[in-house]
Amino acid sequence: MAATQPFNDKTAYWDVPWEASYGYPQARKVGNEICISGQFNHDEDGNLVAPALLDSDGKPSDFSSMGEQMRCAYDNIAKLLALYGATLEDVVEETLYVLDMDAAFAVVGNVRKAAYGNERPQCASNIIGVSRLAQRAQLIEIVCKAVIGARND
Repeated sequence: MAATQPFNDKTAYWDVPWEASYGYPQARKVGNEICISGQFNHDEDGNLVAPALLDSDGKPSDFSSMGEQMRCAYDNIAKLLALYGATLEDVVEETLYVLDMDAAFAVVGNVRKAAYGNERPQCASNIIGVSRLAQRAQLIEIVCKAVIGARND
């Protein structure tokens, strides 16, 4: 399933189970601003891409898939933005929530530059270490805000 706008052109969904159980859209447009809910390493069917290996307590034990998970999250953001005629170039602020700061810093520069297609992506960026994310095998989640037309400013 692809990202869709089943209720109106202001909100977007993946139609994955956690949207209904938590009760939220993946994106919401107000005026020329688009707020993107936390995106992570899932495909369009809700299956995790490059899930982290878990230890016996159900906690990630290997952070080597951080880059692949990050690329997937940026791909999901790009697909949602496209529903509104926007691109990653319209993103003005992002926050990355990561389980391991060292693993994130090892890949974030190259992954961000590739995703934005720019050596110096033109958006404010925050990176925050957290102890847990929604899916146990998830290492990163990215939230962002875009302004349609920002790429031309």
